[in-house]
Amino acid sequence: MKQFKKISLLFMSLIMVLVIAGCGSKNKADILTTAKETKTINWGVKADTKLFGLMNIKTGKTQGFDIDIADAVTKKILGKDATANFVQVTSKTRIPLLKNGNIDAIIATMSISKDREKQVDFSNPYFAAGQSILVKKESSIKSVKDVNKDGMIVLGVKGSTSVINMKKYAPKAEVLELDDYAQALTALKSGQGDALTTDNGILYGMVKENPDFSVVGGTFTHEPYGIAIDKGQDKFKNQINKALAEMRADGTYEKLLNKWFGDIPGFSVKEASQQ
Repeated sequence: MKQFKKISLLFMSLIMVLVIAGCGSKNKADILTTAKETKTINWGVKADTKLFGLMNIKTGKTQGFDIDIADAVTKKILGKDATANFVQVTSKTRIPLLKNGNIDAIIATMSISKDREKQVDFSNPYFAAGQSILVKKESSIKSVKDVNKDGMIVLGVKGSTSVINMKKYAPKAEVLELDDYAQALTALKSGQGDALTTDNGILYGMVKENPDFSVVGGTFTHEPYGIAIDKGQDKFKNQINKALAEMRADGTYEKLLNKWFGDIPGFSVKEASQQ
């Protein structure tokens, strides 16, 4: 009798696993279909990153290059009357929110990397970023080599590839991880670190609002940004890639790039647009 109960329990457990797996597969396959039915795509975006995604306190809306790209992609896929719905994410929360189904796609200064590709799929690159460092103008730091010393503190953001890269390029420095870029910049201003590191586009956004700081040393990595989609959604990814290609062809992409980065001193719009 006991043996029968064990077999029955194992059988029921197997059935539950198959049911759950089947439901998961169905949900993933239905995202593009649901988007077409609701005329809406739910995007995970940053709200603390100048030029890419920053909350406008007066209007309560998030603005930036990522926001405009997401809106344009949405309308390319679903039509001019479609809605791009924006959900605030951080470097730490964006993949979990995508995997949990809270958002359909991530467009949040997210670098394409082999480790991330184990969890999500990426669109073709839409922004050719590279990692650099931000310091106060009077700092003696001129490149990443200058922070590769004992006692140096470099500020970064949790969940970003920048932190991992810094441990590789400046292993002697201590890396202090903050929750978001606003906290990291505040820490740099208050002297809690010698430099702040992330992608150059994000750093130039900080400089635009904080002229007492500068981006130094050029870029020491290649960090192309991609739109992240959950695994198993090839049709959705293909539609996003098609939309990005159309935007490059009809001039929409170049227009948006110049809108947000055209007047930034030292920033190369041409290099940023390279795939």
